[in-house]
Amino acid sequence: MKDHSCCEDGKNLKNQEPTDIVGGVSYTCPMHPEIQQDQPGMCPECGMALVSQKSKVNSRKSEHGEHDKHAGHSTEQFLKKFWVSLVLSVPVVLYSDFASQILKIEAPEFPGSRYLPFILGSFVFFYAGMIFLASAWREIRAKLPGMMTLISLAITAAYLYSVFVTIRGEGETLFWELTTLVTIMLLGHWIEMRAVKGAQGALKELSKLLPDTAEVIRGGEQKIVPLSELKEGDVVFVRPGGRIPADGIVIEGKSETNESMITGESALVPKKENSEVIAGTVNGDGSLKIKVTKVGDHTFLSGVMRLVREAQASKSKLQILSDKAAYYLTVVAIASGGLSFILWLLAKAGFDFALERLVAVLVIACPHALGLAVPLVASISTTMAARNGFLVKNRLALEMARSIDVVLFDKTGTLTKGEYGVTDVWLSKSKSENDLIQIAAAVDFHSEHPISKAIVAEAKKRNLKIDSVADFKRLPGKGGEAKLDGRRILVGGHAILENNFNLSSDIKSKTEIEADKGKTIIYVLENNELLGVLGLADVIREESREAIQALKAMNVNVAMITGDSEKVAEWVAKDLGIDEYFARVLPGEKSEKVKLLQSKGSKVAMVGDGINDAPALVQADLGVAIGAGTNVAIESAGIILMKNDPRDIVKIIRLSRLTYTKMIQNLFWATGYNIIAIPLAAGALWNQGITLAPAFAAVLMSLSTVIVSVNAAFLRKRSL
Repeated sequence: MKDHSCCEDGKNLKNQEPTDIVGGVSYTCPMHPEIQQDQPGMCPECGMALVSQKSKVNSRKSEHGEHDKHAGHSTEQFLKKFWVSLVLSVPVVLYSDFASQILKIEAPEFPGSRYLPFILGSFVFFYAGMIFLASAWREIRAKLPGMMTLISLAITAAYLYSVFVTIRGEGETLFWELTTLVTIMLLGHWIEMRAVKGAQGALKELSKLLPDTAEVIRGGEQKIVPLSELKEGDVVFVRPGGRIPADGIVIEGKSETNESMITGESALVPKKENSEVIAGTVNGDGSLKIKVTKVGDHTFLSGVMRLVREAQASKSKLQILSDKAAYYLTVVAIASGGLSFILWLLAKAGFDFALERLVAVLVIACPHALGLAVPLVASISTTMAARNGFLVKNRLALEMARSIDVVLFDKTGTLTKGEYGVTDVWLSKSKSENDLIQIAAAVDFHSEHPISKAIVAEAKKRNLKIDSVADFKRLPGKGGEAKLDGRRILVGGHAILENNFNLSSDIKSKTEIEADKGKTIIYVLENNELLGVLGLADVIREESREAIQALKAMNVNVAMITGDSEKVAEWVAKDLGIDEYFARVLPGEKSEKVKLLQSKGSKVAMVGDGINDAPALVQADLGVAIGAGTNVAIESAGIILMKNDPRDIVKIIRLSRLTYTKMIQNLFWATGYNIIAIPLAAGALWNQGITLAPAFAAVLMSLSTVIVSVNAAFLRKRSL
């Protein structure tokens, strides 16, 4: 038997004895009891909901107190029983009145052949039908009658009546209806469980990302250890093409990593000394030595898995609605079936016909597809979200996204990079932009100031050589000074200019305009002559422009909030095409601005990444946190972006709208046919020669399940 990994931290669970973990409660998979954990969630092996082991009744309910109709079942179990039932149903049908009267097929007679349907039908009922009877008993004990109860009532009524007819020796049995009904129901449930298992496989796929072992360096020696023995502070060696075993920081080596399974970003991410790496990502062509900073529950991957599990366990309003509809449909089915049975008896249509109508109504009204309609779409959408770079903490949040009409972005770190960058270059005596930046970077290379680092970064971005300088001096409050090839170079702000220094009217005008926008102006002088001027500002993300254009195309308004000055906010808003912005907003006032937008009747999505954003994220109708941001912001939000890309907000809204549409479609396919089917099954058109046999009712009911499953699967093919 293969080892199983806990969906929380990847620890090996082979041969682990079931134990009560916290407060006498543990959670286990019905099909893989060796998998144990102290929190509810999904089995990483088969995707089924883990069930509580606190008591016999609770072990058959989900963490929300709802009955799990597939507790103790497996897809293989349903498939095996289906084939056995199908094979045995063939002779039952051939020796039935249906075959002789309708199909005009006469099966060969032999001594005792009239008892063949009874023998085979009984085997099908007890072998294949018992799976429904046991589930129905659990539903009744949990006081949550549902589709298993309906199925059990239908097959039990058909079986007991057929046994009675067989013993009496006269009348038409319902064995062929019974066996075909059980066969079709088994097929329908097998299709459902396969669909759910596939949709809820996100945790299983994520658990596969972690390697089983790690190559750790201890005492100067390299050795292979199980992943569970890895500790914070260990140094691990990752070979080319290997998976990174834990979150950490590169202390030696240079390579690229594939983080697509974690962030949804297909481009390889360069890694060098001091770069952070994520557990489960794949190393490229270089070797890396990594100092482990997080293991087990604390890794980024474990956090992702926890969020996926929470999302799969949460419910949307439509799912809650469908659960209620399934319950009421069960009540309607039992009432309608019972009423039709009594009315046909009173009409003297015969006990056989009345019972057949009862069975047909119970079968056709089974809320089988209804129980699958919303959860299947929700599971698929949760998996799609993770693959597209964002995590749904709560499905209500994803459902709300379709109604959002205003997205409020925090400026710094969200719309902008939160770091300085060169935005403008004005030449005076310098030969070219590259020449000016190369000279400035040579001096600033020796400074730790953020402005200096931005100029050096710009030089590297342009692949410029950074020359060596002599006699570097930091000029407090002004900038820096050094000698480059014997020339005295000064790089700094306005204070670096001497009192009698005259700027040309053109440069003076341009720098004043940009300074009013909140940009930092840096002058570069050579022997007291101005070579040129650099303008720096918090760099606007190019992704922000695409995101805002896409949101406007979706008729969603965009607003911005920042603690920066009015002029800076105005410049960024104008550059990005944002109509409404809030400037000089103190940290405690951000939630008030959200309330202001809500007071105008808007449904507001707040996007932020800092501790200061947490109250606003909670106040907003939809809180979206940047995954690279603080834990406080992440815990306050309903959806987490795994990478800092505003375009993912567009994906969230698109997925929400697609999900809602699919859910509505599935609810229609799952329930709409009942409006016509239940009266037909009850015999409303009997006088016109139209009746619905129980087996055909089962076909229609199962067909609706197939349609719902296929329709939900189409969601996977939609691009965001």
